[in-house]
Amino acid sequence: MSLNTRFLGLATALILCAGGASWWAYQTLSQSIIERWGRQVTEIQVRYDSARLLSSLEREIGLAKQLARTPVLKQWALEPDNSDLKTQAIRELENFRAGFGAKSYFIALTENRHYYFNNAQNDYADDQFRYILDPASGDDAWFFQLVEEGRDFHLNVNPDTQLGVTKLWIDVLVRSEAGEVVAMVGTGLNLDAFLQDIVDIGQEGITTLFADYNGAIQLYRDRNYIDFASIIKPEGQKKTVDLLFEHSQDKQKMLGMLALLKKRGDAPGSVESGFVVIDGKKHLVGVAYLPSIGWFEITLLDLSVLVPKSYFWPLGLVFLATLIVTLTVFHWVIRSRVLKPVVSLEAAVHRVREGNYDLPYLPKPDNEIGRLADHFEKMTDRVRRNTEELEARVEHRTEQLHRQARTDPLTDLKNRRGLDDILNEMIVRAEREQVNFGILWIDVDHFKSINDEHGHQFGDEILRRVALWLRASIRPYDQVGRWGGDEFVVVMGPCEHAVVMQAAERIRAMVAEESVRTGTPLTLSVGAHLGLPGESIDTLLHHADIALYRAKGNGRNKVVID
Repeated sequence: MSLNTRFLGLATALILCAGGASWWAYQTLSQSIIERWGRQVTEIQVRYDSARLLSSLEREIGLAKQLARTPVLKQWALEPDNSDLKTQAIRELENFRAGFGAKSYFIALTENRHYYFNNAQNDYADDQFRYILDPASGDDAWFFQLVEEGRDFHLNVNPDTQLGVTKLWIDVLVRSEAGEVVAMVGTGLNLDAFLQDIVDIGQEGITTLFADYNGAIQLYRDRNYIDFASIIKPEGQKKTVDLLFEHSQDKQKMLGMLALLKKRGDAPGSVESGFVVIDGKKHLVGVAYLPSIGWFEITLLDLSVLVPKSYFWPLGLVFLATLIVTLTVFHWVIRSRVLKPVVSLEAAVHRVREGNYDLPYLPKPDNEIGRLADHFEKMTDRVRRNTEELEARVEHRTEQLHRQARTDPLTDLKNRRGLDDILNEMIVRAEREQVNFGILWIDVDHFKSINDEHGHQFGDEILRRVALWLRASIRPYDQVGRWGGDEFVVVMGPCEHAVVMQAAERIRAMVAEESVRTGTPLTLSVGAHLGLPGESIDTLLHHADIALYRAKGNGRNKVVID
């Protein structure tokens, strides 16, 4: 007998209609009340959190701007070698240090790139000069970026690796009377204390965070989401607010609210809000733009925590009282034939939706639900097999593409991109283990003459031979690759100066000897460099290139280390 026959009937239809209408009214009314209340609370909370942040920052920002207008600092920045001006400027900076909330300051001069700093503990009294900013260092890129952009004021969360601190920095440009940027001053607020006071308020169900103009997260209770050093990162690499959301429509909704607030600009008190899903729970998000600092304030409210629907249960008692007697009569009839199979099937559907294809036992009564459960089990098994096959194909193809992208098709060595990966890994290892490593830049002498005399096909064969000889000459844990043309690069594992020279000379001698046996004598010029912990790729290659240039200049078929 079909479900349609079993559940048809006037009494059942009336009960279900009445129950459905009552339940819909309860859900709609309670949800409407919660949402209206939630939007009002969100706007209040956004304005409250914004005011707390601004009250903590505006005084510090104003004091930093006042410091940037100090005449003695401007004069010293123009004449950084004037000791009298330096003494006066340091005295002025120390006076301002006492006024800053964090009792710290910094100043960076554009003329000589000297960086001065003192903290609340006065650790650097009479020795405020800390280091010289390096345009080639990624750690110092923030300074040169801000000077280039000419932004008179900027907030950023950034670690200072040389000072060993991570702070919320207030950066203000110092301009000469002619409008030229001559320095940058400011202060750094303790990040942990600031997060505790402003962001991590400890109120269950309320999450507060702040993002910059481009949506990069600046202040958040989970430091893993904070986008440190946002100013120097490309847009695609920043940790933006859309990372907090699971669904693409929620991400688009958040970015849309940010864009709308940007268009409104300085409109006072403007707050945008909407519903999103975070960790599987519905949240109400409110966003406000703070034009005075160029940031967004974002508040997330978990309404299920703040206003549980259990508060509205008395309203449902009316519904339950009218239906409980009738439902008790029908309960034992429909439980085994409808409810239990449907609940089991729903749980199975949920598991499949989450990617789990191991289904529990599904009851199969002799009706439409039983047949549906049987079809669902067969369908799930087919989907599981198809998914496993597709994942295996994707994994295999991804591995192939990754290898092809990093392999030179002519020599089957690492190409330039593959060498970049190897160098980056070696740089990280050298920094972590504090060891040296070697890099050899190799050039085939007079290769153009070989191409011109014998043709490019013969030249390609020469390059393949050189690649084989290089593989045979290096240690098992060293790496060789083709940089381009007739240039090769060898990256040596942890070693010292003598080992680098021995390896370079061994390679040069072996190629010279083996090439004679093939009937086409070849020589190599080798530029070597012993890499030190902390050196960048550009620095390593620069030294190796200089050494190679010298080897060629000394008559080729030479090894030179720089």
